[in-house]
Amino acid sequence: MPNRVSAYLLLVLRKFSRRFETFFFVIKELLSERNFIYFSCVLVAISCALAVIVLKSFAHNVFLWANYINKYLKLPYSNSILPIIGILLTVFVVKRFLDGTIEKGSSNILHAVAKKRGIVPRKQMYAQIITSSLTVGLGGSAGLESPIVITGAAFGSNFAQKYKLSQKDRILLLACGVAAGIGAAFNAPIAGVLFAIEVVLTDVTISAFIPIMISAATGALVSQMILSDDILLKFRDEQNFDFHNTPYYILLGLLAGFVSVHHARTFRKVEHYFNHFSKKAYRKAIFGSLLLAGLIFLFPTLFGEGYESIKTLSSSHPESLLENTLLEKYMSSEWILLIFIGVITLVKSIATGITLGSGGNGGNFAPSLFVGSYLGFFVSKSIELLGISSNLPIVNFTIVGMAGILSGLFHAPLTAIFLIGEITGGYSLMVPLMIVSSVSFAVSRRFEKHSMDVKSLADKGDVFTSNKDLNILQSIDFLNLIDTNVQPLTLNSNLENLVELLSSKNHTIYPVLDEKSTLIGLIDFEKIRPLIFNSFQVKYTPIKDVIEQPEVIIEFDEGAESIMEKFETSGKNILPVIRYGKFLGFLSKVTILEAYRKKLKEIVIE
Repeated sequence: MPNRVSAYLLLVLRKFSRRFETFFFVIKELLSERNFIYFSCVLVAISCALAVIVLKSFAHNVFLWANYINKYLKLPYSNSILPIIGILLTVFVVKRFLDGTIEKGSSNILHAVAKKRGIVPRKQMYAQIITSSLTVGLGGSAGLESPIVITGAAFGSNFAQKYKLSQKDRILLLACGVAAGIGAAFNAPIAGVLFAIEVVLTDVTISAFIPIMISAATGALVSQMILSDDILLKFRDEQNFDFHNTPYYILLGLLAGFVSVHHARTFRKVEHYFNHFSKKAYRKAIFGSLLLAGLIFLFPTLFGEGYESIKTLSSSHPESLLENTLLEKYMSSEWILLIFIGVITLVKSIATGITLGSGGNGGNFAPSLFVGSYLGFFVSKSIELLGISSNLPIVNFTIVGMAGILSGLFHAPLTAIFLIGEITGGYSLMVPLMIVSSVSFAVSRRFEKHSMDVKSLADKGDVFTSNKDLNILQSIDFLNLIDTNVQPLTLNSNLENLVELLSSKNHTIYPVLDEKSTLIGLIDFEKIRPLIFNSFQVKYTPIKDVIEQPEVIIEFDEGAESIMEKFETSGKNILPVIRYGKFLGFLSKVTILEAYRKKLKEIVIE
């Protein structure tokens, strides 16, 4: 009987879904192309906002439940147990229901735009919601914003695919989903717009602003209607800016830049360690979650997103963070609290790296705000306790510090400035926000060319930039353009062998290899042409006398920008490609430009 009921419900759901789709196709026929985009961006935003509501509500309620257990039942170790359960459940869901893989981090959105024409896998519409709710909702030390923006991007991309929109509109709706996600998560529509433009659509036209603004506003509106301020990150107690404190804000910006670099590099090291720790997912999850449990036992504020602890830190009683910790009896000591805050500032990157590296799902957006607030408090409180200044607004520094780390990690200073401005309910702190964000960005950019999420793509040559030509080149698979059908010569060969090749092969450059296929040198037919037409020299000239060392060599995994730069600087039209020290083939500039022309034609037609 239950099986019949479930089958009937599934049938009803499918019929309803088909009618829904038919209705949208009718709407598409009735509306103009531009109006249908406006209509679509609202639907994408609503879908994304509902996902945000589910995620945020679940995470907040679990935090309240865990806090209740700690406070009233006096079981402080319960906070350490929940993340273990959450990470193990996440790994189980990924292996059992998601084909064993899930793409983490907002860098996947950039990769989808740069390399996949804005196509995001369909499973990302639900996979991120499920896995991140289990990981972060049950206490994993990461954030929900990255899964939220991936979900929003997936909604936008798949909606565009379903209703056969062009690549340009598909990427636009993808960005609309991202803007709606940030707008809904923080009730900050301006920050949502800026994040979509500053991080995702680095090459944006004026016409794209309106759909993105509609989506961000819709997402924020739906979130505001349903979510309470207790769930959202909100501040109302900040003071006005005092220009006498400018040197201290500059100091905070400098430190935020260095801490951003530390956070990014430490996170990558920890995640890299777990990537090579074990191929067995459950073994890795158990080991990592136990480490995380130990950290959370020592530092309970590492539990979950950490937004509640940020609110506590910016309140009039920050010492309450020491409740239910091993340092609870030292709550009255400001120096103990300061040391506790300083250690957590540096340890958060390790906790987040363990959470994600061991199999959990989440992002670094919330951790950046967490670290920023703790750093802001640490700097201002240190200045006060050292007697340098006795009237610093510690709450202001706690709030402004969030913008510093966010700007430094994601290289998105505008998003950082307006996000913090919106969640504080005004722009009285605009000047210090601009100071701290810009200084932090400058310092971070000095040591890290690419942002935290883009770094992994940059290493692969997949960075999405505002250079349209480079974006098209990056979408080309250069490995498929390499000519591997090349007959090599050896040092034992002579020019007679080369003449035989010239009569059967349509090549002008030939590689000379040793017995291990290592490239010894090249022979350019154009340069030895006079020898070829002299029968005596052909017979008695050894190969080694006409070999030239290659001026430039291309590694098989080099990025598009590096490859094209080598062609330009060398002035060559054909360059050898090496793979793991072995000769692979030749890459032709003409072949690349022909592939570029075809890609450009595909984009224009679509």
